[in-house]
Amino acid sequence: MDIRRILLVLPLFAPITTLAETSTCFGTTANGRLENGVNLPASGENYVSYSSLGRLAGRTYVHSEVKGIIVSAYKDLETEQPNKVFKYAETGFKEGGKFKPHKTHRNGLSVDFMTPVIDPSGKSVHLPTNPLNKLGYDIEFDEHDQFGELKIDYEAMAAHIVSLHKQAKVRGHELWRVIFDPKLQVNLFKTKYADYLKENITFSRKRSWVRHDEHYHVDFSIPCK
Repeated sequence: MDIRRILLVLPLFAPITTLAETSTCFGTTANGRLENGVNLPASGENYVSYSSLGRLAGRTYVHSEVKGIIVSAYKDLETEQPNKVFKYAETGFKEGGKFKPHKTHRNGLSVDFMTPVIDPSGKSVHLPTNPLNKLGYDIEFDEHDQFGELKIDYEAMAAHIVSLHKQAKVRGHELWRVIFDPKLQVNLFKTKYADYLKENITFSRKRSWVRHDEHYHVDFSIPCK
């Protein structure tokens, strides 16, 4: 086959590839499913997955629009917060559905992010996630916002939430809600992003069935069938 015939044939396959990478969500985060879920990247310049085992087990799939929002937000943070690192956690299965032990995460629109932390020198580091601490979900911060020598980095967390919202808006979507320990939320409003958060982000004010201090849960608002 000569080059001219190859160039004519290639466009025929492009729509198939695009279609395969486009997800469709059904129902709600608590009672729904997902078609054509896509896996989040294992890592990027300023972020990593919470667990290679979790990825292999298929626990890091999301709606294709959510993936686009997340990856673009991390890209923005390379400039906005160049010295900060981030870690995402559990999301859901490729086809959605029940996702134990979570009560939501069923239609590709729910994502957990591990709380950003700094070490004693003020350097941004990753919260440790391993089988001994249930991949990070067993971590508890004390009354001083510390876990051992690590301290919650509210500035980085606020910046991340703002970037997620801005990227969602670029794509014509929204953040439905952010779940984070209500007692700790006040610290986000002491950052330089306070006004933006107050005007644009809906935080759940009710204490969840788990504390949500070692991670924050974000539900994206994207049309579903």
